[in-house]
Amino acid sequence: MSGHGRRRAQGDGAVEARVAIRVKPGASRTTVGGAHGDRLVVAVTARAVDGAATEAALAAVADAFGLRRRQVRLVSGATSRDKLVALDLDPATAAARTRALAT
Repeated sequence: MSGHGRRRAQGDGAVEARVAIRVKPGASRTTVGGAHGDRLVVAVTARAVDGAATEAALAAVADAFGLRRRQVRLVSGATSRDKLVALDLDPATAAARTRALAT
């Protein structure tokens, strides 16, 4: 699973982790788990219309990692099923949680 740690630019000393995800819109229920290559699979009920699936995926990731929605940011992939998200979370903790969710 992809996960990279780095310091946020705000200068507040907070650490962020990056996680690569694969969004599957239009699912029968929202789930976070499984792997698609090196990406964590996020299935959401929302359709891929006007960013609804992206927003639902970010909310699902936040919930799966025990974070608030504002602690999860889209880094890249706004119009793609493959996305990179930043989490306000220690990289080691994020990597362990990602591995657990992917299996």
